[in-house]
Amino acid sequence: MSVSSASPEVVDSSRMPDPRRSAFRRKLSRWDVKVSPYLFISPFFVLFFVAGLFPLVYTFWVSLHDWNLIGGQGDFVGTKNYTYVLQQPLFWKGLRNTFSIFLLSGVTQTLAALVLAAVLNQNIRAKSFWRMGVLLPYVVAPVAVGVIFNKMFADKSGLINTLIDKVGLGPVGWHADVLSSHIAIATMVNFRWTGYVTLIFLAAMQAIPREIYEAAVVDGASRLRQFVSITVPMLRPTIIFVVITATIGGLQIFDEPRVFDQAGQGGADRQWMTVTMYIYELGWGSQKSFGRAAAVSWILFLVIIAVGIINFLITRRISSGSAKAPARAVRVVEGRTR
Repeated sequence: MSVSSASPEVVDSSRMPDPRRSAFRRKLSRWDVKVSPYLFISPFFVLFFVAGLFPLVYTFWVSLHDWNLIGGQGDFVGTKNYTYVLQQPLFWKGLRNTFSIFLLSGVTQTLAALVLAAVLNQNIRAKSFWRMGVLLPYVVAPVAVGVIFNKMFADKSGLINTLIDKVGLGPVGWHADVLSSHIAIATMVNFRWTGYVTLIFLAAMQAIPREIYEAAVVDGASRLRQFVSITVPMLRPTIIFVVITATIGGLQIFDEPRVFDQAGQGGADRQWMTVTMYIYELGWGSQKSFGRAAAVSWILFLVIIAVGIINFLITRRISSGSAKAPARAVRVVEGRTR
């Protein structure tokens, strides 16, 4: 009996991986995981620095100087531009008008968008048609909307006064009265932006699990009860986002009040002149003072931040206080599926 001896295998050293290359690849892979997210978001921050942060800082620098449209940079005046602006009655009137139009448009816009999104979220016929239809006013140019609504809200004629006159209430001076002009401008804002906000709420509603609604139906909850106790609390992040963005946009309103009449000055008594219109008047009007216009811009910036923080805190408190109902519904669904 012969014993066969196995010959040892010959290892080709040329095919063995290089330890240094493998270590470099592992190190490169780790760097890719750590650095790639920052590279992906870097274009946004670069554009924000160029088009957002730098102009903001530069505007503050301009507000500290006697900067003129024709003469350019003048002497350093410190906070004199801010003191001058805060002592002007037109600034406070513009701030009052801005908040009034913002409240009239922002609150009604958010509530109407919630209701429309809830309706469009149901199984209705031609859902795609109606969902596209609510966005059509958003693509209309603001100037065109202003011209149309200016004719509709005419003082002695127009569609709105014709309808009011048929009811027997008499014509309304939409361009003469403060509150009436604010309602007309808020209607213009709601016409353009309600559909856009509706689609945001609709997208958030479609992300809510259907099992929660099924459990609520089994428990005998009506559609209104489902909307109040399930839909609205679970839209908490979206509502906060909409409120904050509406605050930023509402306090910077310019197009709609600017084109509400032919003069574009905010009325004879400046009854609908906003802060942004006052900024335009300071910078490009009779004064042509970029320093004072920049000061008003920074004051408006601080006001928007303060109001945004207040809205965020209030919205979070309201939504967190009513967020227990969907959590209970989720527990009920999980208990039934076990």
